[in-house]
Formats: sequence, C-alpha cells, structure tokens
Amino acid sequence: MIEWPKSNDAIGTVNRGNPCESGLCTLCRADCKGKCETWMSSLNGRKVLYPRDFGNTTSGSANVTSLGLGYHALRIQGYAYGANGLNEGMTNNPDDCVFPNVNVETSFGQEVKTKCRVPIMTGALGSTFIASKYWNSFAVGSALAGIPIVVGENVVGVDKKSELKKGKIINAPELNRRVETFLRYHDGYGTIIVQMNVEDTRNGVAEYLIDKFGDKVIIELKWGQGAKVIGGEIQVKSLEYAKFLKDRGYVVDPDPYNETVQKAFKARAIVSFARHSRLGGTDLDSPEQVQKAFMDGVAHLRKLGFKRITLKTGSYGNEALAMAIRYSSDAKLDLLTIDGSGGGTGMSPWNMMEHWGVPSLVLHAKTYDYCKMLEKAGRKAPDISLAGGFAREDHIFKAMALCAPYTKLVCMGRAPMIPGYLGSNIEGVFKPEKKSELNGHWEELPASVQAFGKYPEEIFAAWETVKNKVGEKEMDNIPFGAVAMMGYVDKISCGLQQFMAGARKFKLSEITRNELFAANRETEQETGIPFVTTAESESAEKILKA
Repeated sequence: MIEWPKSNDAIGTVNRGNPCESGLCTLCRADCKGKCETWMSSLNGRKVLYPRDFGNTTSGSANVTSLGLGYHALRIQGYAYGANGLNEGMTNNPDDCVFPNVNVETSFGQEVKTKCRVPIMTGALGSTFIASKYWNSFAVGSALAGIPIVVGENVVGVDKKSELKKGKIINAPELNRRVETFLRYHDGYGTIIVQMNVEDTRNGVAEYLIDKFGDKVIIELKWGQGAKVIGGEIQVKSLEYAKFLKDRGYVVDPDPYNETVQKAFKARAIVSFARHSRLGGTDLDSPEQVQKAFMDGVAHLRKLGFKRITLKTGSYGNEALAMAIRYSSDAKLDLLTIDGSGGGTGMSPWNMMEHWGVPSLVLHAKTYDYCKMLEKAGRKAPDISLAGGFAREDHIFKAMALCAPYTKLVCMGRAPMIPGYLGSNIEGVFKPEKKSELNGHWEELPASVQAFGKYPEEIFAAWETVKNKVGEKEMDNIPFGAVAMMGYVDKISCGLQQFMAGARKFKLSEITRNELFAANRETEQETGIPFVTTAESESAEKILKA
C-alpha cells in the first residue's frame, strides 16, 4: 500500500491526519487549524504553487512514486516547440505565448451551453449538516468563481420546515435558501444543479423546482457515487428528529419507534440514528428495462420544462458505466458525472468506502474507451465530468487529458469545502457576535493563520479581487468562506494555466491524451497511455534516423 507523505517542506504544507492521494486528510475536520495544500491555497492563493522562503532556499523534487495504479502514476508531457489554441488576435510569438494567456474556460450542454470560468464543479452538497452549515460560503464562492455547485439529494426530506401536501412538497425553505443564495451572485458563469433520488422523486422535488425557479436550475438524476454502493446517509442525535425522518418515509436505523431502542437511547447506550435513502432500480431486471425507465424519467422532466438535465453515476462495473454513457447519449443529457472509488463523503460506511467499486483511474480510462466506441458507431458521446479524489491542478489536467475530448469538467467533493470551513472560522473570530450563526470553531486566530496577517484584507489573498468584483459596500454581505474559495480557485486556475502552457495548449479543447505518459507498465496496460520510454518513440527514432 502506498503511503502518502504528511508534509511538504518545499511549500510548507502539513496534513493533520493521514493523507490520501488527493492531498487531503482521510478525515477532514471543519475546525482544522491547517495546513494542507488546499487549506493554504484558500488563504494564499497562487503563491502556494511555489516553494516558500524565496531568496533563502533552493528546492528539489520529492520522491514521486511510480508504484501502483492511480492518477499519481500518470505524468504530464511538455513540449519544446509549438503553440496550440491561442486566443483570437494572438500570434505564436513569445510575447503572446505566456501562461496568463491560457484560457481555462469551459462549457457543457446540448441545446443550452453552460459556461464555466474554470473546469471544476463541486460534488453534491446534500442533506449532511456540514453542507447546510456552510452553504452560504460554498454557494457564494461558487457563484463568484463561476463554477457549478450541486445541491445533493434529500435536502427537502430532512428539512423540518418543509411542507408536504398529499406526499408532494409545497414549501421547501432550505432548498429555496440554497438556490437563492447562489443566484444572488450568479453572473452567467457556472450554474446550480439539484439532485434527485428515490425519495426526492416521490416528494415531487422536480415539480417544485420548475414552478419556483424555472430553467435557472439544472436537475440531476442520481444513480450513485464513488464513496458508497447504497443510498445516502446522515446521522441524527435526536429521538424526535429520528421519528420525524421515519415519518417522512426514510429508513432510520435503529428504529426510533422500537421500545427497546427508546430505552437504550434514554440510557445513552444508543446516542444517534442513521437515516438512509433507498436503492433505485429495484423493480428493474435488465439493461433494457433500465433504459426504458430512464428514458421515461427524462421525458417526464422535459415535459415539466427542464431544458438542462444531467446524470450522476457511481463506481459500478462496466455494464452500468456503459448504460450511463449510452443512455445519456440517447437522452441528449447535458452532462454525465462519473464518480470513481477513492472519492469523499459526508457520511458513508467506512469499509464500504475502502472496498467497494472501481477505482477512479481505471473507471475513467474505461469511460474514454466507451465514449470512443459510441463515436465510432456514429453516436454523440455525452459531455463528461470526472470525479473521485481530486483536489489539485495536476489532477484536473490529468483527468481532462485522460478522457479528452469528452471531459468538460472535473468534479471535486471535499476540497472546495475546506475554504468554507476555514473562512467561517476566521470570520467568527472577527465577528464574535455571529460566531454561532457562522458555525465558527475558533476563539482566536491560530498561529497558522496569523502567519498571513492580522486582519481579513491581509489574511486573504483574494480579498481585493472579490471586493473589486462585488463593490466595497457588498463586501459586508460576502462570507469569508467565499473569499477563501476564490483564493483556492485562483491557485487551481493559475496552476492549470502553467501546466497547459508547458504542454503548449492555450485552451482546454486542445488537450489530448498525448499530453500524458504512464510511469509504470501496469498503468500503461490499464489506461492505454504509453509508458514513458515508449511515448513518442516513433517520432524520436525518425529524427535520429533522418
């Protein structure tokens, strides 16, 4: 098993817990005082791309492992000549071919194109309480950065203030808040996507959304995710809330109405209840039945008035992957998100996370194969978003290249949440009267934050950027977590521009699989990406033999 280093002395980052391939700790805490790479990027932006203490240090690469199968075993090609995809009006002279001129904007969709400033989107932020607590930071940050944000499943069902009539939602305050918070700062880039699972479908979430928000919202069907093979879960510590959720139709474990369970809860032998969602497709027996049910569901959503529809699927095997790609193509969906095992979660059974499903790299490699197969058969492959353990700009480049030209976005779950936590903790120190509302955890700024400064304008590298965008008066309404997210996206964007410039690709559509080579033979075999010593060998030999 590969052990990822807990610290990087060159850029001054340290993981509090055990790191995974993404660079995040396996357990990411909202009260964390630092300082993993994503945490640092939230405050210091693009400066984290470079080694620290310039003028007093030199730095060398750490021992980059080439063992095992994973995105770490893909390496990025650079080229010694050429310039591809320059913006209109630019020429291939060295003054134009600089990395700040790389265009990292993307778009996805069929009839309606959704533009994004950076090719990233959030994972589904659903009924987990951490998503609700920090939503203002996540939503405002995503809107300002111009990236899509996803409202996950079950938000309506777990909302105590939501109202249902004859089993259908007629008022959903929490869902309203989530959509309206994003739309307040939406400027045409990015979008808000709302997921639907079995319970959401029963509750009439789609009908409610189209009546309330029209085509401002994208609806997303959900088959699964890379962290678990069963439905979504949350944990509640109130017996009354557990009963409320069971009355709403959810599976609650243990049963809060069971007298033995109630006695155990009173004695504190049981201190919490897990709420589970249902499995979809249990009444279907074959791919043909899945296809019919899927197409009927999409037709119903289009009849309601949804112009943009997407699908999120998890790390199932080849058959389900093929179904997701083919049926998304047939239904002309706007985006298909494919989430590999190795991704993150709010609450999933731990050993299920560790042992179920297809790892991201091989799932994504198969995605390319199947999209290519569709095209050869004369069908249009769907626009793809890849998910499952991404946090850095190198991850984004590799994912975009591995499944090029089909990849339009990279979906990141836990990473863009870190700026929300961090900013809220800092804001709570400066606004102690709002600390509870902000869900801040700190009484004072820790040394790790004070190293950046003593006041917000000094601490956040993105402060002036956000102020310039929204105006000085509006800054009073901007969560610090949103400012932190802008810092993180700035680092991601700049780092991606640098990789692309080195590969001589000045816009995303120019990236191909040729920009990658494999660091070991196993990765070559499973992805079709050539091993480092064989990549470009034909061209090299031609030069030598000329």
